[in-house]
Amino acid sequence: MTTVSRNIKTVALGAAIIVATMMQAGKVEARDMQTITVAGGCFWCVESDFEKVRGVSEVTSGYTGGTTANPTYRQVTGGGTGHYEAVEIRFDADQISERQIYDLFFRSVDPTDAGGQFCDRGDSYRTAIFVSNSAQQQAAQAALAAAQSELGRQIVTPILAASTFYEAEEYHQDYYKGQDRVVTRRGIKTEAEAYAFYREACGRDARVEQLWGSDAPFINH
Repeated sequence: MTTVSRNIKTVALGAAIIVATMMQAGKVEARDMQTITVAGGCFWCVESDFEKVRGVSEVTSGYTGGTTANPTYRQVTGGGTGHYEAVEIRFDADQISERQIYDLFFRSVDPTDAGGQFCDRGDSYRTAIFVSNSAQQQAAQAALAAAQSELGRQIVTPILAASTFYEAEEYHQDYYKGQDRVVTRRGIKTEAEAYAFYREACGRDARVEQLWGSDAPFINH
C-alpha cells in the first residue's frame, strides 16, 4: 500500500495551515516510522483517503476496540463484538506529524454523528481515535479541540486507549483500487468501480463537504 504522485492540497485550520501532499512519487524514505489507529466509518474509504497523504507509507484496514479475538467482517458488522472498522496508518514522522494526521482525519468524517457514518449505521461504523502513548493522546485532544472550535458543534468522536488491532480479510485491503469482478446493483463491476459507486451513493463526500467546506482535505472543490 504505497503512495504515488498526485496533487498537493492545503487544509486551513483556523490560524494554522496544514500542507498535505496528496500523492508522492516512489516510496517514502523511512526515518521515523510510526503508527496511529483511527476509525472513520467504512475502512475502505479511510484507507483510500490516507494512502494519498504525503509521508504515509501504508494504511491497513482492520478491527479494534472490541473483545472478540480474531473477528471476521461478518461478526463485526453483525454487532456484539465491540469492534470498530478501523485503519492503522503507518507514516514517517519526519514528513507529517500525528497532529496533522488527526487534523486531516477529523475533516474527513462527520465527528458529530454517534450512530455511525453516512449511510453505514451501527456501532462498528462509529468514529474513534485510538492512542497508545501520551504524545498521541495530547495530539488527538488538541486536534479535537481545534476541530470542535472550527465546526462550532459538539464532536462525539472519542479518544480511546489502543487495544489489539486485527487485520481485516485480504479482500478488504486496497479494495478501492481492486480489479476483481463483483456483482453490484449496476451489474458486474471491478472492485474499484463498485467502491466508487458505493462511496457516492453513501453520501460520504457530500456530507463531509457540507460540514467542512474548503477545509475538507479529500474533496475536489
